[in-house]
Amino acid sequence: MNSRIASVGIAVIMLGLGGLALAGPPLVCFPFETNGQPSLPWGGVAWHESSASYDTTKLASDTVSLLGNDVSVIARMETLRRAGIYAAKDQRAGAELLAALKSRVKNGGDRKTVAYALFDLGYYADTYRQASMANKRPEPHQIDGYSLVAKALEGEPNNPEMHFAAALMTAHSNNKKEHEHHLEQAARGAQEGSLLARNLVSHFQWRGKDLKTLRASIK
Repeated sequence: MNSRIASVGIAVIMLGLGGLALAGPPLVCFPFETNGQPSLPWGGVAWHESSASYDTTKLASDTVSLLGNDVSVIARMETLRRAGIYAAKDQRAGAELLAALKSRVKNGGDRKTVAYALFDLGYYADTYRQASMANKRPEPHQIDGYSLVAKALEGEPNNPEMHFAAALMTAHSNNKKEHEHHLEQAARGAQEGSLLARNLVSHFQWRGKDLKTLRASIK
């Protein structure tokens, strides 16, 4: 599984129809629209423009505080994307956040709490790995992030936003079947014009210019 993520690396990835070229790791280089939901401080509009003044010693506590059960999956994805970029620049802070997210999984809780804890750990693990590679840093851990997100989906099987995350994580997988399954579940659960629909179209634009054509592209 790690080799699947590593294969994405920092290379230019040719995706889909028309030879659309997207440069860089997919979990890191493409911000998510969140309708202004709270996230970590940021420095600019570009995907990599983190805040130069942000104190990364607070990364673990700040990130965890933004991951309550009332927070949408897409908002979590953007927070964890930013966290991964900060972590790649300060690997001590990155390791502290990884440990904090592991602790949340161990602490357990009700079904939703456990599912979100598994999701956050898995999604951050893969994002942190991709951000580290983009910064030419050593692989920071050996966690299989996708397997944790798949386990989270066992507790939240009808969560289309979580399927959206899993579809991104498997976009360059050798197993097209699992990718198409997650993308189908995400697209089926998205309402036209919703935040999820807009993110689906922007992140899978080579599959369709709108939700209807994206759905039609799924086999």
